[in-house]
Amino acid sequence: MSLSESHRLAMLEPRSGKRRIVIDTDTFNEIDDQFAIVHALLSPERVTVEAIYAAPFVNETTSDPAEGMELSYREILALLERLDVPHDGLVHRGVTRYVGQRKQPVEAPAVEDLITRARRASPDDPLHVVAIAAISNVASALLAAPDIIDRIVVVWLGGHAIDWQHQAEFNLEQDIGGVQVLFDSGVPLILVPCEGVTSILHSTVPEIERYIEPHGEIGRFLAMRFKGYSDDHTGWAKEIWDMGATAWALDPAWAPSVLMPTPILTDDLHYAVDRSRHQMRYVYAVNRNAILQDFIGRLAERAGD
Repeated sequence: MSLSESHRLAMLEPRSGKRRIVIDTDTFNEIDDQFAIVHALLSPERVTVEAIYAAPFVNETTSDPAEGMELSYREILALLERLDVPHDGLVHRGVTRYVGQRKQPVEAPAVEDLITRARRASPDDPLHVVAIAAISNVASALLAAPDIIDRIVVVWLGGHAIDWQHQAEFNLEQDIGGVQVLFDSGVPLILVPCEGVTSILHSTVPEIERYIEPHGEIGRFLAMRFKGYSDDHTGWAKEIWDMGATAWALDPAWAPSVLMPTPILTDDLHYAVDRSRHQMRYVYAVNRNAILQDFIGRLAERAGD
């Protein structure tokens, strides 16, 4: 299915009012997905979180994408338990392998759920897909149901700044074929880069201990995950850049953006520019302080502090 440029630009325009979102996340891979999910769930006046999808990943702790997806699924449940949020009907397992260079859709409950929810949306009230992982679930849905491109807006955290010397970033390089599907599909896209943009979104152990850990069971859980990422906290800061994608969904002013042609991702992990390509919205900065101040305030309010 094709989408006119005027239609795409209208869907990319930041909207006032509450958004319907789903979150696609490799939650066990890092520690920042947890912060992003909690921020969205604690902001019910700004977004309705309709579903959370477990995404695949491979790192030093996993043997294959299927194991990464399953670990992410369990980590999502652990988060929801500490927030007293029921998981039935909310959390869905994702694909167990990448889309890859064959660019064939992979079946999974998350893919089916995304297609179903997207088809219930409309261009005037699109579903926002906040993706903070390898894009395999979303790419599978776009391949299996190309008719949904005029009913969703994808907010994807992946790759680095558009003028970075390379795009060897974790989310992107996990599924290069999936990213090429995303960029070539014409779906309205908000691209949120890592290095050079959201890399300013970080915190330290003293800040986490002072402002996150005291706020209930969920605060202690987030602090445990953050501090457990490194054995040496001396002069150490950790990126929590996945919060940049949820930040755009919560308040686009926290993640200012411009329109530009969607890049072409080459197989050797670089961006090529073709100015005749369809437009996307590119986040070029994040307001780190505003995002964390809002997040901390919501944690404190929930804990009654």
